[in-house]
Amino acid sequence: MNVLFLTTHLNTGGITSYLLTLSKGMIERGVRVHIASSGGDMAAEFSALGARLLELNIRTKSELDPRIYCALLSLSQYIRRHAIDMIHAQTRVTQVMGFWLATMTGCPFVSTCHGFFNPRVSRLMFPCWGDAVVVISEAVQKHLHDDFQVADERISLIPSGIDMRMYTPADYAIKRQMRLKYDLGAEPVAGIIARLSEVKGQDILIRAMKTVVEQIPDAKLIIAGEGKTEPILRKMVKEFQLERNVLFYPFTNKAVEILPLLDIFVMPSRQEGLGISIMEAQAAGVPVIASRVGGIPSLIEEGKTGFLVEPEDPVSLGQTIRMVLRDPDRLARVANAGREFIRTDHSADLMVEKTLTLYKTTIPEARP
Repeated sequence: MNVLFLTTHLNTGGITSYLLTLSKGMIERGVRVHIASSGGDMAAEFSALGARLLELNIRTKSELDPRIYCALLSLSQYIRRHAIDMIHAQTRVTQVMGFWLATMTGCPFVSTCHGFFNPRVSRLMFPCWGDAVVVISEAVQKHLHDDFQVADERISLIPSGIDMRMYTPADYAIKRQMRLKYDLGAEPVAGIIARLSEVKGQDILIRAMKTVVEQIPDAKLIIAGEGKTEPILRKMVKEFQLERNVLFYPFTNKAVEILPLLDIFVMPSRQEGLGISIMEAQAAGVPVIASRVGGIPSLIEEGKTGFLVEPEDPVSLGQTIRMVLRDPDRLARVANAGREFIRTDHSADLMVEKTLTLYKTTIPEARP
């Protein structure tokens, strides 16, 4: 089977992580993976897996951008030349491209909905979901049904999966070695790995951290990521006099390296389709505190596989951070339960097998 993934770019982020895991699983099962995108800092990782990359000038958020339509002819020729069996789009822009490519070539087309969309007129008039649409959580499924009237029979709930082979809980020696590398000691360390944007809630976390250091003065917060809100966040840190406590790390797309530094992972999102970074932390044996929004509650059973707080509530978040940092035995139990939950309910194998089944039921006569 030949599968063509369409995505706007291959830069670090949740969609790229999802696509990397899916591509790896597909290739391991003998599927020939092709990826059309504008490239990105993780492109080499896809090439190393054996995926065939096609770089196009489609880095845009506008579904009316002429560049995406200019790319359609060469892509349709590529689909015919490589006998593509399935087109699988990952973003709104590539959903529009997928719709037109399916129309031009007759190739089956599915899409994945990774989060929530504003019900704009263009989305309602030209939905472009494909023959089937994958949703990553029940919250996103409800969103499509209620806000866009997508029929239930067209929706396939396939939660994102994590390759457990990539994440091994760090023992004391490894954690100490990694902390020395980053000039950290034995102090409590919280962290978040996400793009720096309003939706991820780093500003809420900084406000919570102000209350944490009042009682745990040596506590540290690692903010790993890049994005447009960085100047605002750095200004907040300075205003709250937290320069010694809050550390900014550029996003190196190495969650595997950063997670062993942390005692807790915190994700105070304002909106989240599911939360791959949360799942990565759980897989690595790092306890998680996250906001009760979107698909996050499906990942966290309060007090068992993690801790939930209400969104937009830095006071409650600070209280929870202080509470769990003072109870290492409870943290250890939650860490173990979170990792087991990901292993049984959100493994990469489960995601890949369900996606393959969807392909086979969507393609009239799938080629081997």
